[in-house]
Amino acid sequence: MPTSSNPILGAAPEGASDARSAARTVREMFTSIAPRYDLLNHLLSFNVDRLWWRRTARTFADILNQPDARVLDLCCGTGDMTFALRKRAGGNAPQILGADFSHAMLSRARSKSLGQRNSPRWIEADALNLPFPDVHFNLVTFAFGFRNLADYDAGLREIVRVLRPDGECGILDFGEPRGVIGHVYRFYFKKILPRIGTMISGVRGPYSYLPSSVERFPEPEEMLARMRQAGFREASWTPYTFGIAGLYRGKK
Repeated sequence: MPTSSNPILGAAPEGASDARSAARTVREMFTSIAPRYDLLNHLLSFNVDRLWWRRTARTFADILNQPDARVLDLCCGTGDMTFALRKRAGGNAPQILGADFSHAMLSRARSKSLGQRNSPRWIEADALNLPFPDVHFNLVTFAFGFRNLADYDAGLREIVRVLRPDGECGILDFGEPRGVIGHVYRFYFKKILPRIGTMISGVRGPYSYLPSSVERFPEPEEMLARMRQAGFREASWTPYTFGIAGLYRGKK
């Protein structure tokens, strides 16, 4: 992972020459794997991803228990984090909104919510240019999507903009564990996962991009510094499953 002495702008998929082309390439990749996205997420993570979503939702139970709360799940993909937030809210009725810039992903999220009581709302939107007013939400979450933004600092500033005072954000994303577990993890992530993902999805690019995007993502210390610089007065990182994933938490 890059260090603070070598800061990076954001995601840089192969073939992208600037932020605009990086965003376009990421959208195309996720659109291409939308039909198999849920299956591969659960298979490649050995279903541990479900635990990460539930744990993240539990972290923000106080906000989700407020009936008048407004909650935004960004880069929601097919909606698994959004649904975890909805389930954790229980009988309460906060406004929960899932947003993504991939139409194909969002279509699958909508289809999964058909017939559900108090279903989340869905909107097609770019996380770097949100169609919401300032100080609008009590909670903004990301689950494995922030890492794919073309500009990390711009993404953080946009979160701060739409959050109410004392509002919180939760960014759940991959990390790189240390020690023996780290060696096993990197072998699986770089050698095994791309092959399985490509075989099942029929698309090579996204599952080759995944390990390189995690390796490129800032270390926790740098990410926390960026959060503070963006306007979060509180910022913390909690590792999940030996640091394979982790939750960045910030309060405006």
